[in-house]
Amino acid sequence: MSLEGKHIGFGLTGSHCTYGDALPQMEILVASGAKVTPFLSYTIQNTDSKFGEAAMWIEKIKQITKEPIVDSIVKAEPFGPKTPLDCMVIAPLTGNSTSKFANALTDTPVLMGAKATLRTGSPVVLAISTNDALGLNGVNVMKLMSTKNIFFVPFGQDHPFKKPNSLVADFTKLPQTIESALKKEQYQPVIIETYKE
Repeated sequence: MSLEGKHIGFGLTGSHCTYGDALPQMEILVASGAKVTPFLSYTIQNTDSKFGEAAMWIEKIKQITKEPIVDSIVKAEPFGPKTPLDCMVIAPLTGNSTSKFANALTDTPVLMGAKATLRTGSPVVLAISTNDALGLNGVNVMKLMSTKNIFFVPFGQDHPFKKPNSLVADFTKLPQTIESALKKEQYQPVIIETYKE
């Protein structure tokens, strides 16, 4: 399936260490002919970290896609029945946002975009990056995995010895996961080995 002409929302939450993995996938989606609308959580909009200043990441996003940035809940809400997306992606999805999404909390533009997309019956694709996916957040990951129209980018333990509860998606599999999700199928295998010694 081609992604050309598809309107894809691309949400980013506060896993700063994975922006360098997520943005190249945004570039691939744009290069494939998709219309990519960025949705930014308040964390990415306002937090400077050792991985880069917020303004730098926002500028990179603006260089990748010319679509207006959705930076508020008010701007995100119309992406339901009024301006439906073909697919909403959240890459990366932090443990905090995983917990909120699984429990129907909608307090950021990214989560509102996901909620609006589920309203229309279109797929939401999640690329998790969380240190507690095999801990307290495990129940939330499983809850989302069993929810209709939610699909996961394949993920695995990024460091099973130093961070045994941590899971991270293989961002390079995002385009294939979107293609499968548009057919209402989960790209497989969803649990993979990501650890490299």
